[in-house]
Amino acid sequence: MIKGINIHKSYGSLNVLKGINIEIHEGEVVSIVGASGAGKSTLLHLLGTLDKVDSGSIEINNEQVNNFTDKKLSDFRNHNIGFIFQFHHLLPEFTAIENVCIPAFIAKKSKKEAEARALELIDFLGLSDRIHHKPAQLSGGEQQRLAVARALINSPKVILADEPSGNLDSENARELHKLFFSLRDKFNQTFLIVTHNEELAHMADRKLTIKDGIIIN
Repeated sequence: MIKGINIHKSYGSLNVLKGINIEIHEGEVVSIVGASGAGKSTLLHLLGTLDKVDSGSIEINNEQVNNFTDKKLSDFRNHNIGFIFQFHHLLPEFTAIENVCIPAFIAKKSKKEAEARALELIDFLGLSDRIHHKPAQLSGGEQQRLAVARALINSPKVILADEPSGNLDSENARELHKLFFSLRDKFNQTFLIVTHNEELAHMADRKLTIKDGIIIN
C-alpha cells in the first residue's frame, strides 16, 4: 500500500531524514513515534506527497509518485490520501456538512453524491444532529470528528494523521483513537499515525520509532 525506499530529505544544511525504508500494508494501523525533531512529520508529509524527497522513492497504491507533475500529484492526493492534523482546520464560515463535502467538490463530484456520502460519514461518527452547525458551535471532539469525516469523503486508500489527538482532552482523545480502528474495520483503510500519545501508539498494529532521521525498529 505504501512503500518508501532510502528516503532522504534535508532543509538547507539540516539533514532530517537519512535513508528511511518503510512499508505499510493495506488495512494496517501503524504508529510512528520519536522525539521532537526526529523527522516524524517530515516523513508523513513526504509519504502524503505534500513535499518531495531529495532522493529515494515512494510508492502508494502501486503507483510511483516521485515524478508526477504537480497537477497529477494534486489529483492523486485528492483521490487517494486523507489527512487529519492536530488542528481540525475547518472553515468557520461553512456548516459541518459543507466542510465535509469540500474535498468531494474538488474531486468534481456532484452535490447530491457528495452530500449523500457526507451524511453517511457524519451519521457513522455520531454527528447527525450537528450537520447545520458551524465549527464555533461544536466541541473540540466534534470538530475533530468532522475533520475525520472530511478526510474520508473521497474514500481514500490511505489516511495520514499528524498528532490527531494532540489538541484534545484525554476522554476525547481516547474516543478518537477507538474511532480509527472502527474505521479501519468498516472501510479497510490504512492508517499511518504520527503521535506522542503512548496509548494510541501501543494500540496500533505496529509501532515504528524514528531516531536521528532513521527508523530504528
